[in-house]
Amino acid sequence: MPGLLAVGIPLAVGLVLRAEAVAALLMVGTITGILLATAMNNAGGAWDNAKKYIESGIYGGKGSETHKAAVVGDTVGDPFKDTAGPSLHVLIKLLSTITLVMAPLFV
Repeated sequence: MPGLLAVGIPLAVGLVLRAEAVAALLMVGTITGILLATAMNNAGGAWDNAKKYIESGIYGGKGSETHKAAVVGDTVGDPFKDTAGPSLHVLIKLLSTITLVMAPLFV
């Protein structure tokens, strides 16, 4: 379903609202995607590094309440830095490729 949205929305906007609207969609999608991907990559890395820092003995080390909280944070952080952030870069490329290939239909 997300793949269909990435392909279908630019087509629908371009065919219904024409070239200016699909250009705006592409610009907003690119800006938002880059900001979100950067934030997710950095947050995931920060949570992973925080857990490693606590495991080195700071703030009680392994087995402490702080470590338990860091493990929970790292559980969220790993998918952020490994999958969600990088996949947004693929989405941005897909949006721009679909828009450029279908541009003659929108003009």
